[in-house]
Amino acid sequence: MGAGFSAAAVDDSSETGLGDIPESCVASILLHLTPTEICKLARLNRAFRGAALADFVWESKLPRNYGYLVDNLFDGVPESFRKKEVYARLCRPNSFDEGTKEVWLEKESGGICMSIAAKGLAITGIDDKRYWNYIPTEESRFHTVAYLQQIWWFEVDGKVEFCFPAGTYSLFFRIQLGRPSKRFGRRFCNTDHIHGWDLKPVRFQLLTSDGQHALSQCYLDKPGNWIHYHVGDFVVENPNALTEVKFSMTQIDCTHTKGGLCVDSVLIYPSNFREKGKAP
Repeated sequence: MGAGFSAAAVDDSSETGLGDIPESCVASILLHLTPTEICKLARLNRAFRGAALADFVWESKLPRNYGYLVDNLFDGVPESFRKKEVYARLCRPNSFDEGTKEVWLEKESGGICMSIAAKGLAITGIDDKRYWNYIPTEESRFHTVAYLQQIWWFEVDGKVEFCFPAGTYSLFFRIQLGRPSKRFGRRFCNTDHIHGWDLKPVRFQLLTSDGQHALSQCYLDKPGNWIHYHVGDFVVENPNALTEVKFSMTQIDCTHTKGGLCVDSVLIYPSNFREKGKAP
């Protein structure tokens, strides 16, 4: 009996491989992977390639309120677009509010990110060139930053209304002491006008339409480096309702002037990016 069993085992020459796994089973596996991992596995064979195009796989990676994002960020999406193509378009920077704001999905996690340009903020004295100027620079995603030469009353405010997917978000100001430029093709930062920031701390604040509030303050330092100053966090529970977030950066002690500061943008990221080291 043992010999017969052994012979049968030897005669069974059929083999199975990855290509024999049903496409539906592969798709069920891909549901549990990240978008990056899905794209890598799509190169294995036809079954994985077909499963990696399945709408239900990519819909699970999209924010639940992706319909709002599509309606408000795209000029229009052809009916022939698959969910993977919608995901890919959302991963690109999508501008709105006359180009002063950009929204995109972080490719790995599908988390929503937002950047608000200096020109999308309310800056006290911005129309007086004795105090402020907009200067071009390759160091900003918006190619322009607001540069402060000198002022007594420093105040930068902004707000955004958006249907954020449910989750916890962190808000940052991206600023730098010193004026960036290039000299002989190399980066150079002019620090001539930096003064006043070591005398009093800057106050950061955020307030949401549902009553959440955060407050922080610190002294500005590290000239020549873009720093992301964490203002605070807020929580979104209803992804289908507009959340209004107001934020500010102030140093209004009029006993001294301050200057030599670049304001680039305000950033909003999922808070878990900070825990994973992905935050700006």
